[in-house]
Amino acid sequence: MAETSNREAGPDGRATRWNAHKARRQSDLVDAAVAAIEEDGPGIGVKQVADRLGLPRSVVYRHFKDRADLDELIRRRIVDSLMADLAPTLEPDGTVIHAIRRTVDVYLDWIRRHPRLHAFLGAGAPAPGEGAGVVAGTKAAIAVQVGELFAVVLKALGRDSALAPSIAFGIVGFVDATVNHWLSDRHDELTGPQLADLLTCSIWSVLDGNLRALGVALSPDRPLSELTGGASP
Repeated sequence: MAETSNREAGPDGRATRWNAHKARRQSDLVDAAVAAIEEDGPGIGVKQVADRLGLPRSVVYRHFKDRADLDELIRRRIVDSLMADLAPTLEPDGTVIHAIRRTVDVYLDWIRRHPRLHAFLGAGAPAPGEGAGVVAGTKAAIAVQVGELFAVVLKALGRDSALAPSIAFGIVGFVDATVNHWLSDRHDELTGPQLADLLTCSIWSVLDGNLRALGVALSPDRPLSELTGGASP
């Protein structure tokens, strides 16, 4: 019985080692693809990815179901990079208006540093199941975090927090559409700082208008810690 168990364990061990090797190689290929996009733009081919690692193109396809599978993992890696920068800005720190501007500045700075990665996220309009969920899911994740912070603020002000998710999703959609238009319109004369001013003012106006409709006059210079108790959403 022991001998049989050893024979059965052998293939399992080899499979485990192969799976680990495949995962490492897949991660290396995604890293190479992201680096290629940063250098050459969103229209890179599989050969450019393979060449970066000194591999034949066939090896790339061996580690992915198809090009759509590779593209989805690239999008996930890009989104991870964006969220790593953006998530800390959603902590309740500073004044209300400072917190808004901080988040806007970090988002625009990430796009400034990674314009081709941002373009890749929006390129190709992937169909459902081909990466669209990654991008849509990212916007939803940001909106959920923003909505949770709004909900904490509304509760602290003694108001119903039911509106918080809708306001958050509306703001995230507005920012995304405005930034994409700014990037695509070569005749847009807005500078980066002017765009940041516009977005900050617009976000505050949405919040202020909805709070006033609820009978609340909130100063943009009020510390968020007074409204959240310093707690993260």
